[in-house]
Order: sequence, then structure tokens, then C-alpha cells
Amino acid sequence: MTAVDLPAVPRVLIAEADPWSRDLLKQVLLNVRCDARLDVCADGQQAATLLREKTYDLILADWELPGVDGLSLLRSVRQKRRSLPFILLSSRNDSASVREALPLAPTAYLTKPLNMEGLTQRLQDLLLNEGESVYCEIAPLAPGMTLPVFLERRREASDGAPLRVDVKDAVEHSLTPDGLDLGRLEDQVRMDPQITAVLIAAANSAGHHGTPVQTLSAALHTLAAGQSMNLILGLALKHNVVLGDPALVAYAERHWQLSQDTADYARRLARMLELDHERCYSAGILHRLGDLALLRCLEDWRQGGGALDDEVIGESLATYGAAYGSALRARWRLPLELRQLIASIYSLEGGVYSRESLVMNLAAQMARLTEREGLEELASSKTARLLKVGLSELTRVRKA
Repeated sequence: MTAVDLPAVPRVLIAEADPWSRDLLKQVLLNVRCDARLDVCADGQQAATLLREKTYDLILADWELPGVDGLSLLRSVRQKRRSLPFILLSSRNDSASVREALPLAPTAYLTKPLNMEGLTQRLQDLLLNEGESVYCEIAPLAPGMTLPVFLERRREASDGAPLRVDVKDAVEHSLTPDGLDLGRLEDQVRMDPQITAVLIAAANSAGHHGTPVQTLSAALHTLAAGQSMNLILGLALKHNVVLGDPALVAYAERHWQLSQDTADYARRLARMLELDHERCYSAGILHRLGDLALLRCLEDWRQGGGALDDEVIGESLATYGAAYGSALRARWRLPLELRQLIASIYSLEGGVYSRESLVMNLAAQMARLTEREGLEELASSKTARLLKVGLSELTRVRKA
């Protein structure tokens, strides 16, 4: 089947077990055909049910699906529709696996980590006529929609924060003749809360097991170069990852800087006290994720025709920022220990605190001080006393 044979709006099925790989496939496809009618599922049995109920114009399925694997899905499809485009994805790159799949005539057999450019080209060939592009207008707000209702509905479906880093530039600066340098990539993206959160979440997803990953460095090495690069580049394909409203940009800059200052102070304090400084840095860089995600949703509100001003932005952050952060951290299944460390930035509950929790709380207090405010009062606080950190130590941390 060629693009010219497709209906005006193609229906596509994506079957992929890993949630972050599934989301990446969805974003790549919608970047090619934003109007596609898309069904997404996580297991082969659900995919088989959908194939019985609906007629699709393209299928992307992972060989390693639970229940009914992707090869079995391909075999079933070929019994009924020999020419239906079917892209089989797999982590198997051995010749025996390729020989097993080829008699079933997959339209493409793509091994993981996926080549994003190659996948995009395949989808363009299948879903677009030569020289064709599809433009999708931003949907207006529903009649009578109010901002509180809009934000409440979006809280559980928020796609996270806007990007602070130009991901294409970051990847380009991390490439060497031998491939992607993970150390360079970490240096390029470690100040971005969205990238940090997504990579940590992906490293803890169903496809990876073992000790919970709580730092960007550990996430990059768990995912390895190919998948890390794909996930980072995939973020740039999402809607409103770059804010357009100047007022929202100004608020985002303040929250990014507060996150950065908290993370830097936490890392310095933790190093001084011989604690896990990378985990403390992660908690600091992530603690404003909810506020930033809310700003991105306010951009959606504005583009849909909603009114927005500085007062509305401030009130929305005060009312919904914390709830957005909690919802995101839970939905993305960030490790409980990391979420607890983030929570300690805002308050210390109970009578027994870990030293890392005290570090985070103290670092956040330091980050909120203005340049003109001294450290004397902070040095005499309960948090500093419990850590046995005095004015001289805080001064060194601030000036480092």
C-alpha cells in the first residue's frame, strides 16, 4: 500500500509494552500525521482485540509484546490482509530473528534503539504523498470553559514541563566520532527538569529492573546511548515544549533558576557532608516540575483562546502548582525515595529526618534568599543546627 491508497485520515495502531517507547512512537507518528486516528495499547491481547474490531491503515507493533507477541500479530494480519503496512519493532538484531520474520513480509523490521530519522522517513513514505504535509489547527476551548475547570481536567493528563534546553543542540554537542558521549550529554541537559524527570522515569519503567534509578547519570547509563538520545529528541516533538507567551516565559525562567539554585546548593552541601550529592541534585532540579508543567498548560489555555495575565498566572501557580507536581511524580512513577526527598524541600514532617532531607530543606531556603539577605538567620535555624552546619560552612557553599 502506498500513501495515495490511504483514506483522508488514516487509522493507526501502536502496540508497545514500554510506556516511554510507546509515547515516543506516538509523538513521531503524530509529527508526521497530526490528524491520524490513533489507538495505542500495551499488550498483544489488547492489540489482537482491536484488530478484530477495527480496520487499520498502518500497524506498529513490538515483537516482545506480553500476551500475544508482535510476530504472532503480524502472522494473524497477513492471513487476512497481505498488503497492510505493518512495521515490526524488536530488540532482536540477530540474523535468525530476521529470517523468522521475513517470510511474513513486514513492511519494515526496525531494531531498537530505533533510528528516529529512519522511522520518520518510513512513516512519511507510508502516510504522505510526495511533497504533501498536513497541518492541524489548535482546537479552541469548549464553550463556557473556565480556567479552574480546564486546569483541574489537565492535572492528571499533563505532559510535563516545557523544555529549558535545546535538545537537538544538546545531542549534537554530545556526539563524537565514536557515538554519543553520555558524560557530555549529562552536562548538556542536567539543568532541564523535564528531561531529567522523563529519563529517570523511563529508566524505572517496565523494561528495566533492579535498584531504583534516582539520578540523571544512572538513568542515562541504564537506558544507554541510543534510547537516551531518542527519548530526548522525542521531547522536542511534543506540543508546546517551548512557551510562546512572554509572561509565561518569565515565570518559567524564575522557576528554572530556583530549581537550579536549589540543586546546586544541595549538591555542595551534600558533598561537604559526604552524602549522596547526585541524588540531592536530582531532587532539587525536579522540585518545581509541577509549576513548570502548569505553565505549559496555561500556554495551551492561551492558544485555545483563553485570557491570561500576570495575576491569573500567579494565582494558578499558587492554587495548582503543587498538585500538578504530585500528580506528575506519581503518574511517572518516580522512585518513592526521590519523591520523599523532593517533599522535604517544602516541609519536614515528623520528628526524625534523614540527613539528605535536611540538606534539601536547607538548600531550598538558601535558594529563596535574595542576594542582599545574609545567612545569619539561616545558620541559626533548626535545619542548620541538626546538620551541624554553621555560618562559615553556609558562606562557603554560597560562594562556591
